[in-house]
Amino acid sequence: MWSPCRTAEQEKERYGGKVRGMKILVINGPNLNFLGIREKSVYGTQNYDDLLQMIAKKGEEENCVIEVFQSNHEGAIIDRIQDSYFDGTEGIVINPGAFTHYSYAIRDALASITVPKVEIHISDITQREEFRKVSVTAPVCDRQIYGQGLDGYLQAIDFILSR
Repeated sequence: MWSPCRTAEQEKERYGGKVRGMKILVINGPNLNFLGIREKSVYGTQNYDDLLQMIAKKGEEENCVIEVFQSNHEGAIIDRIQDSYFDGTEGIVINPGAFTHYSYAIRDALASITVPKVEIHISDITQREEFRKVSVTAPVCDRQIYGQGLDGYLQAIDFILSR
């Protein structure tokens, strides 16, 4: 499910054909669309719409375009990462969800993109089940943020903007 905070096309319309600031892509993997529904004791009570609104507000505050993409399908995530190579994306924030722990395909797609990349996890993956402590995608990212709740997304965006 693709859900833009504001698309580049909308941005161009809004600002007379000119795109403002940096273009950042936020990718959310499996089950992130169930925020506020699944495991509230782990992921909190804020829902996915709350996250989208928070990211949109950050884009406004920072004068940048932030697109958000969510899919429960590995191939769709890979396709979106590859598309970012061609669409002017200047930074990627990714919460691969469970794909973090075993998707070498997503890892390889991320490795092929040279823009700044931040892996984000809402919960503290170092304090959870053993399998969650391993990330195959973090080594190809510039930073990993975990255990900061939804605020971790804002920290990741700040990191990319500072590059």
